[in-house]
Amino acid sequence: MDASIIERIEKIVGKDGYSVSIADRYTYGFDASIFHNTPDIVIQPKSTEEVSEIMKIANENLIPIVPRGAGTGLCGSAVPIKGGIVLDMSKMNKVIEVSVGDLWVDVQAGCIYNALNAELAKYGFFFPCSPGSAEAATIGGMVAANASGMKAVKYGATRDFVLGLTFVKADGEIVRAGTKTIKDSSGYQLARLLCGSEGTLGVITEITLMLTTKPKTSASLLASFKTVYDAGRCVSAIMAHPLIPASCELMDKVSINAVNKSQGNPLPDCEALIILEADGEPEQVDRDLKTMEEIAKSIGALTVTPTYDKKQIAAWTSARKSVMTSLSQLKPGFTSVSLADDMAVPISKIPDAVTAYQQISDKYRVTVATYGHAADGNLHTKMLLDPLDKDEWDRGVAAVTEIFDKTIELGGTVTGEHGVGISKALDFQKERASVLSSIRAIKKAMDPNNILNPGKLEQWEGPILRNLRYPCKEYM
Repeated sequence: MDASIIERIEKIVGKDGYSVSIADRYTYGFDASIFHNTPDIVIQPKSTEEVSEIMKIANENLIPIVPRGAGTGLCGSAVPIKGGIVLDMSKMNKVIEVSVGDLWVDVQAGCIYNALNAELAKYGFFFPCSPGSAEAATIGGMVAANASGMKAVKYGATRDFVLGLTFVKADGEIVRAGTKTIKDSSGYQLARLLCGSEGTLGVITEITLMLTTKPKTSASLLASFKTVYDAGRCVSAIMAHPLIPASCELMDKVSINAVNKSQGNPLPDCEALIILEADGEPEQVDRDLKTMEEIAKSIGALTVTPTYDKKQIAAWTSARKSVMTSLSQLKPGFTSVSLADDMAVPISKIPDAVTAYQQISDKYRVTVATYGHAADGNLHTKMLLDPLDKDEWDRGVAAVTEIFDKTIELGGTVTGEHGVGISKALDFQKERASVLSSIRAIKKAMDPNNILNPGKLEQWEGPILRNLRYPCKEYM
C-alpha cells in the first residue's frame, strides 16, 4: 500500500491503530472458514467518526475494505479475497446504554455477545440469539450475518431484535437507520436491510437491540432413536402439537460417534438423538417437558431422559457444540471442514432432508455429520476429508452441490444462520436467481465503486475451491 495512504490512516487511528506487518496481515487473512487471503493493512478504529474517515480514503483510492468482528464466520465472509483493508472492529466493544424501561440496549459493533448478556443479566433481560461462538462473536458480526443459534426457534434471529443501527456508507457518510421504538412503520427498513449484508453495503458501527426477559427456569430432555428419520419425525410432531421448545438439537450417528470418541462417551450409542429444552415459568416448563416426553415415546424413542440438573444440561450442550471439533477424531489425518454448512428446510421436511444428506454422502464416499437446530429446520453438515487430497475436495464439492440442490428442492435455503460469503455463493445465486438483479441494483446504489467486501455473495464467480487455507497445491 502506498506510503502516503498509510500516513493518512495513521493520522486518523494513531500508530497503534493499524498494522502492515506480514504476521498481522497474514493472521487477518483468515476467518473460521476454509479460505485465506492476506490483506494489505489491518486497521482498528475506535469510533464511528474514524471509520468514516477511513472509508473516505478507501473510496477515493478504490481500496477494497472488509469489516471484521471476531472472525468466527464459517463461510469466508470476513476473508479479504481482493486484498486491501481489513477493518477490525474489536476496539469498539462497549455497551453504550441500557434502557430497560424502553426495552432497548445500545452497543458498539465490536461488543462480544457474552459480555452483552452479562450486562443485561443485571436487569433480568437477555439477548437470546445464542450463537455457537458466543464467547467470541461480536454483535456487529452477528447483525452482518443475521446470525442465530440454538434458541432461534422460540426467540428468533438477530434481525428480529434490531431496532436501529448506525452504519458508514462507502463514501464515508454516517447514517442512523431505524428507531429506539418497538414499533416502526416509517418507510424503507434500512436497518433490517443491513442485517445479513455481510459488510457489502456499509460498515455497521453501533446497534440498538430490543430486550427480552430472561426465563425463570428451564429443563432439558434427551431422546434417542433407532433411525435419524424417526428423530426428524419427533421434531415435526412436537412442533405440530403445537409446542415451541426453547431449543431442539438433532445429532446423527456420525456426530454422536465423534463426540463420544473425543469426550469419553457423554451421549447414548444410537443412530440419532434430539436434545430439547423448555423454558419459562416453572409450571409451563413442567407441562412442556412432560408433553415432549410423551411425544418422543409415541414416535418410538429408544430412551427418553428428562432433567432439571444444570450440570447434565451443560454437559449435553457442550457435547452438541463440540461436534465440529470432535469430527477430526474419527479419522487420523482428516479434517472437519465447512462446505455445506447451515442449510434450512421447512420443519416438516427435516426427516426427508437428513435422510437425503446421508444418501448423498454415501454416493460420493465422503463422511458427513448432520446435526443442528432441528426445530427451526436449520441443519449443519460438516464434512470430514483429507485436506491435502484434491480428489477428496472434488468429491466433497460434488456432494455439497447435491445437498444444496436437495435443500432447495425441499423448499429450503442454503444458509439459515451463517451467511453466504464464498462457500455458499454459487448455490445462493442459484436459489435467489429471480432477485439477483435487484440485489445488484441495491449494491450498486449503496457502493458504486464496489469497495465494500467485493467479490462475495452475488459477485462471486467461478468455483469455490480456490484460496484455500489448506496446503492442497491445486487449490491454494
